[in-house]
Amino acid sequence: MHYAGPTEVQWHAKARINVGANFYIVGRDPAGMSHPTEKMDLYDADHGKKVLSMAPGLERLNILPFKVAAYDTKQKKMDFFDPSRKDDFLFISGTKMRTLAKNRESPPDGFMCPGGWKVLVEYYDSLVPS
Repeated sequence: MHYAGPTEVQWHAKARINVGANFYIVGRDPAGMSHPTEKMDLYDADHGKKVLSMAPGLERLNILPFKVAAYDTKQKKMDFFDPSRKDDFLFISGTKMRTLAKNRESPPDGFMCPGGWKVLVEYYDSLVPS
């Protein structure tokens, strides 16, 4: 990502049309860019979807909005984020997940199936020179 915000969201969508895509999953926000001086995101969570719905030339692309999932600490499983219960959710980024796997630490129960987690840990173990 080049942090171009709405311009980049449109570029990604048009690039996919050019290679024959009919569907495009729109992420949470364009590049997740933070405001330079305030503690807030530069774009709101639905900005990418809004921009694509107004962009010319994208009419034949079926835009699929992305629903945010997080670990529900009350239900002890992954679930779609519910803003009315925001304190009950734990966001585990890909970076955090890879760090846990590399350090052979376990994620919270219900975050991932044990067999899948074992495969991930074994992969990172295989990268360590013997």
